[in-house]
Amino acid sequence: MSLFEDTYLTIEEPAEGIFKDKGSKFIAYAFPFRDENQLKEIIAGVKAEHPKARHHCWAYRLTPDRSIYRVNDDGEPSGTAGRPILNVLLSKDVTNILVVVVRYFGGTLLGVPGLINAYKTATQEALENAIILERTVNDVYCIEFEYLSMNDVMRVIKEEGITVLNQQFDNSCSMTVEMRKMQVNTFIQKMEKIDGVKTTYLKTL
Repeated sequence: MSLFEDTYLTIEEPAEGIFKDKGSKFIAYAFPFRDENQLKEIIAGVKAEHPKARHHCWAYRLTPDRSIYRVNDDGEPSGTAGRPILNVLLSKDVTNILVVVVRYFGGTLLGVPGLINAYKTATQEALENAIILERTVNDVYCIEFEYLSMNDVMRVIKEEGITVLNQQFDNSCSMTVEMRKMQVNTFIQKMEKIDGVKTTYLKTL
């Protein structure tokens, strides 16, 4: 992701795809996915739905800059399952997504090229059935200021179209706000011109 790019592609809701080859069945499940802590729960859910399947292979990509990923072959020959799933996510340029492919063995060995093709095609099917959306990369900031600066702070928030997540007004006030990454520099410059305002970066969504 370039310095000025502040959008990424992801999926809106879970989707499925199926591929069959020589009696083996590959069912791909694509999930919107933003937190690695959800992984075990989602995999367990898929396994509970398909307890007799031989393999539950998966890959995911996380974060707007697409920098975090993991793959798992779950007993298939190394590089024949998780990596082909991930390669589809790379080619579609989607992130914040987990794809789990369940395999029912049909009795005939598919060989390495056959497995790679099966896991890739099942994943492609799931993504073709998914709603892919463009999301903006947003930063969350905390703003702290004195009550007397309220009007100035609120004017900047209105001018810039900033989303207020929560706010606390007393003698000293604080607000948590969310904005597109490309708005951050202008916003902070304007806030620095108001006396006694402190802005703190919290996280990127």
